[in-house]
Amino acid sequence: MYTYTYGGKNGKKSTLKISNDRVVVRTKNARSLNAAIHSTKAKKVLQKFEIEHNFPEADVCILHAKQVRSRSVSSPKNKTALRDTARKVLKEEPELRFAGRVLVDDHADSPVLYTENLFIKFQSKLAIDVCETLLENWNLKIKRNVPYAKNAYFASAPDNIGLDIFKLCNDLLERPEVELCHPELVQHCPRKEFHHKQWHLQDTVINGIKIQANSNVGKAHKVTKGKGITIAVIDDGVDIDHMEFNIPGKVVGSRDVTVGSNDPRPKYWDENHGTACAGVAVAVGLNASGVAPEANLMPIRLASVLGSMAEADAFYWAAEKGADVISCSWGPRDGAWYIENDPAHDQYHPIPDSTRLAIEYAVTKGRGGKGCIICWAAGNGRESIMNDGYASNENVIAVGASNDSGVRSVYSDYGKAVWCVFPSGDFKYDPFGQPSPLTRGIYTTDRRGGGGYNTTDYTDDFTGTSSATPGVAGVVALMLTINPNLTSQEVKKLVAESCVKIDRQEGEYVNGHSPYYGHGRLDALIAVQLVKARMQKPAVPQKNNPFVTAKVSAPVVRIIEALVNPAGRDLGNETVTIKNYGKRVLPLTGWTLEDGKKRIDTLSGKIGAGKTMTITLRKVKLPNTSGTLILKNSKGKQMAKVSYKAKDVSKTTGKVKFATQKTTVSRKSKK
Repeated sequence: MYTYTYGGKNGKKSTLKISNDRVVVRTKNARSLNAAIHSTKAKKVLQKFEIEHNFPEADVCILHAKQVRSRSVSSPKNKTALRDTARKVLKEEPELRFAGRVLVDDHADSPVLYTENLFIKFQSKLAIDVCETLLENWNLKIKRNVPYAKNAYFASAPDNIGLDIFKLCNDLLERPEVELCHPELVQHCPRKEFHHKQWHLQDTVINGIKIQANSNVGKAHKVTKGKGITIAVIDDGVDIDHMEFNIPGKVVGSRDVTVGSNDPRPKYWDENHGTACAGVAVAVGLNASGVAPEANLMPIRLASVLGSMAEADAFYWAAEKGADVISCSWGPRDGAWYIENDPAHDQYHPIPDSTRLAIEYAVTKGRGGKGCIICWAAGNGRESIMNDGYASNENVIAVGASNDSGVRSVYSDYGKAVWCVFPSGDFKYDPFGQPSPLTRGIYTTDRRGGGGYNTTDYTDDFTGTSSATPGVAGVVALMLTINPNLTSQEVKKLVAESCVKIDRQEGEYVNGHSPYYGHGRLDALIAVQLVKARMQKPAVPQKNNPFVTAKVSAPVVRIIEALVNPAGRDLGNETVTIKNYGKRVLPLTGWTLEDGKKRIDTLSGKIGAGKTMTITLRKVKLPNTSGTLILKNSKGKQMAKVSYKAKDVSKTTGKVKFATQKTTVSRKSKK
């Protein structure tokens, strides 16, 4: 076993093991594997393997032994022997640089490659020359300084260190001068594709049956995947170390409002729900794609009893920390959906004022006054949603469930507050005439190892309105990527317009609304296309001069100053000042500020002619080491770009001043 630690001395240790049936090879001179293999012996060995992953940019591929039916051949001992034989034979090939063993994740059996490089960060109090002297003493060569963290480096270890790089990093991490240290580990990163069981995202064939009761997410992904939008999932713990979330910059603003910490991970054995919900919304697509795979995840652990002050804390945290969308798959206890006369069906559960007011704050003050969009599970009691003061709140989008046949899931709540439905699992129940579903449910993320719903890090039977709700949250994220200036109420109306009316015969639609389906099943492609169409405005003809055929010029707005964080860390104190050098008032709605890490803040309001405006940043980060800022208009056109280095930052004020840039004004005329 080989261990490494992310997060420093008190971080979480992860374990890798050597795969007994894989070989990694690297070719010379950018050759393909087939072109690099010449001997008959090596070609014969390759017939027993298949290429599992290919890294053409590094001339590397991972070979995985083919599955065979013979028990003797497939035994661990014989697999290891096959692997070792293949390594020995392939090492003799002159066009191969190496043939080595492969490490795999101890939980998921997914291949992990190590290089002979490492990442190291020294304590911030150390001087740069001290850090570099230590690196030299440890026989580490600096590959590059890391601009986004103080005293941080990528360095190369001594040649041919091999697997000993793990021991080296662990030893360095124990030193008092070192804050962080781990090997450079790489994994295959495919495009954001769907698992073959993700029928809720696109047309899918499962067990020979074509399923078309999806929300058209696959086609919507050709337009957008939710980049730059943050979805807060308020639920029990989220396994943020799962491979679908453990991507640099993916998880932001984590919080545990129950215990008052910033660690949202599960604390007890039964906290599986939040991880599955988060996956439906934002999983990056390594093995399961979320509806918005490029959106950020803000996991907020809420394990308190219903009605606690922690509920209000969760919404306030989400709004203050920059969440755009909030997904809630919880609420009062449902009656038993399979018992028609269960007294619990008629019990009313009001929403506490503390929670109600926090929700109002989020939908009015969040997103810079445009309001967070809150999606809420309608409930799984086959009962009236109006008895649920949470889901029936007018400020939320209440989400019901439809099944893989395109009709209501048997348990889904009903009533006038149901706003829409999204695909989820279902159950057979003869007394209600509900047939067997075609699938087990929704395929999504699960807690890693044996602590989740199953042992494979994924589950294919997630169900309920719990699963449907983060799906709608994901679609909302796609919509906001197209137009981040939509208010929460505008989004809610657009969601209604983007629904497909399903089950028209039994849906009891009145004026376009069904008590079972709301406005229908949300269609992601219709949603993004509708938002895009609403943004397009007809061109206004030039009246004063018939010879002018083009716009006179772009507005002249420049970044003139920035207050970076004096501590070099992201503490939320950064500001940017812009100036309008034009001769007219300029609306800033839809304009954005972006940093070098693609984090984006959306602007609003107006800036007068010749006036300046100072903007407090929410997502964009400005460390004192170096940074880049890009200002774009509402159409995405770059209006200004500035960069700075540590020497440009005032040591007394923490500010950077930028020189005014000239703008060339072009005017095309027809003669």
